Amino acid sequence: MKKEIKILGTGCPKCIKLAELAEQVAIQLGIDYELEKITDINDIISYGVMLTPALVVDGEVKIAGSVPSIDQIIDYIK
Repeated sequence: MKKEIKILGTGCPKCIKLAELAEQVAIQLGIDYELEKITDINDIISYGVMLTPALVVDGEVKIAGSVPSIDQIIDYIK
């Protein structure tokens, strides 16, 4: 089953870093995934997120306001 990974953020350096790390982890885990970057502020708020970047996996916000470690991202995406 394809994992739906979304990065919520306005394109700040931390948002870009989180997107890179999430993609790296998905490839490392060998999972089928789709990565989408959500930059519209109204769309971001619709997830209940006030701080970016945020990581959403299969519709669930996993973390917001910081860039997690690789190990944390692995746990979130698995």
